[in-house]
Amino acid sequence: MSYASCLLSCLLENPILLLTGIIVVTITVLLEWFGLVYQLFHKVERNTSRHGGELVASVLQKHGVQYLFTLTGGHISPILVACEKVGIRVVDTRHEVTAVFAADAVARLSGTVGVAAVTAGPGLTNTITAVKNAQMAESPLLLMGGAAATLLKGRGALQDIDQMCLFKPLCKFVATVSTVREIVPTVRKALAIAQSGTPGPVFVEFPIDTLYPYSMVEKEIGMKSTSKSLGQKIVNWYLQNHLNNLFAGAWEERDLTPLPVDIPQASSSQIQSCVELITRAKKPLILLGSQATLPPTPVEDIREALETMGIPCFLGGMARGMLGRNNPLHIRQKRRDALKEADVVILAGTVCDFRLSYGRVLKGSSKIIAVNRDKSQLYKNSDMFWKPTIAIQGDPGSLLLALSQGLKGFSCDKSWPQMLKERDVEKEKDNSKMAEQITDLHLNPLKVLHCLEEQIEDNSILVADGGDFVGSAAYIVRPRGPLKWLDPGAFGTLGVGGGFALGAKLCRPDSEVWIIYGDGSLGYSVAEFDTFSRHDLPVIAVVGNDACWTQIAREQVPIFGSNVACGLEFCDYQRVAEGYGGKGFRMDRTNEDKMEEIFKQAKQIARDGHPVLLNVLIGKTKFREGSISV
Repeated sequence: MSYASCLLSCLLENPILLLTGIIVVTITVLLEWFGLVYQLFHKVERNTSRHGGELVASVLQKHGVQYLFTLTGGHISPILVACEKVGIRVVDTRHEVTAVFAADAVARLSGTVGVAAVTAGPGLTNTITAVKNAQMAESPLLLMGGAAATLLKGRGALQDIDQMCLFKPLCKFVATVSTVREIVPTVRKALAIAQSGTPGPVFVEFPIDTLYPYSMVEKEIGMKSTSKSLGQKIVNWYLQNHLNNLFAGAWEERDLTPLPVDIPQASSSQIQSCVELITRAKKPLILLGSQATLPPTPVEDIREALETMGIPCFLGGMARGMLGRNNPLHIRQKRRDALKEADVVILAGTVCDFRLSYGRVLKGSSKIIAVNRDKSQLYKNSDMFWKPTIAIQGDPGSLLLALSQGLKGFSCDKSWPQMLKERDVEKEKDNSKMAEQITDLHLNPLKVLHCLEEQIEDNSILVADGGDFVGSAAYIVRPRGPLKWLDPGAFGTLGVGGGFALGAKLCRPDSEVWIIYGDGSLGYSVAEFDTFSRHDLPVIAVVGNDACWTQIAREQVPIFGSNVACGLEFCDYQRVAEGYGGKGFRMDRTNEDKMEEIFKQAKQIARDGHPVLLNVLIGKTKFREGSISV
């Protein structure tokens, strides 16, 4: 007979013992429920002005957080004030979604966790798109949200909704703080989880009574100073005990330092297998994705590793610019043709989703080395269209570094990247010819983008936010180095421009920051020109204004014969920017001969400290025919 069975038999035979056990368990549960045991050993400091926001700020400061993005609200005021006090720059935006996009950009460019704080209810629901985008882009991000007081949840308080259920599907970790003493350990844990494994967003909810000082919470909790009835005395005791439990041990010293971060790595045997496979290759090819830019490996080390191996590369997402502007190993055009000829393909953080036709573009006879931190992304669609020869759940950047060391003495046949580069040159000549064509209306967008390409400085950061115009820019405008290109990623989100540029300019104050907008996507974040102006962040926005959602219309009109919901107007967006405190120019056929001069003027205005918007009226070309929108 087991110990549990023996104990149960004993209790059933001794009803007094059973009753005693039930009473003891009940009392223990109640003591724990009301926090009475904890309160016996941890004091409540009633006469202090300290508040929970100070604890949040202290953890963020210890983790090296420099910026907190927000749209203010009463629920989170203590966090904002405390962060400002310890030297964390608080940047307020005109929409909560922008605050999260800005935090996302900081995470990508700084290698730390991006942080945003917004108020309860609609403040948080406004962030949903940006949080999902961060999840799919694998950006380590901490979102902090206000909430109704702990006693008022579910009782109809202002902006009280079930926020946890909204963020559980989107975040690696969600938590609600129920006492002040939980703030430090909860925020530390959230920051570590955001960076571990496959990075992503985390969410911590702060009920308002965990953030404000004891005296204010006591005043609002609703205890009656005189209580004659037994019922009221019980209520008063319950409220006083709840208040005491909220603040018991709140200001005791706690460890604020960062917790260790877990990053999966390839094993030595996996690295050796890859080395052997590549050594035998005649036409190897690397497809580098955003994940390769994540810490711990510095991007400059990855660039050096790629150049050492000498294997031609296609770069996607945040990896654009990894090899600079004109590196002979960087291939930009005719990827599908190259994949048909490659005998070994290294998918370094690149996923076989719609961007690789779900894996169908990979040749069946090719040897595929796939490396990804996320197991589900590593094997995406391998059950149908492709099979990895070697699949590694690990960090792509670290693997590339290990491969470059293991392949010392290996030399890729130079005729292979040379041939691919010649195709590049041929295709880009065709693009240049198309840029000289006269459009039916306004300016040729390709000519505008070629002119922009010549104006970009080596330190420039490019933010891509749009459909058709931005899709063209991806082929023509070249990032000058690693971490100098920001786009939404696999989610294809419109509206990232204002937030990404905000975060980029803060991280790289000496760099020119260019937003390449479509006129449709501009509408999402043009109000952030007010933010740029107030916070002295001089970015440059180039708007390809064709008065249309062209990427959709291109397919909708031929298929269905209707342009419904696709048409816009040639609005004076430069005036909108001026209304928000920026500067603006309009470019069209009347000043086409001054295009280069206007770009230079915009750059000078930005150097003088003003954000500027170039409203570029463009016509239609056939450059993007065949591109997908679904």
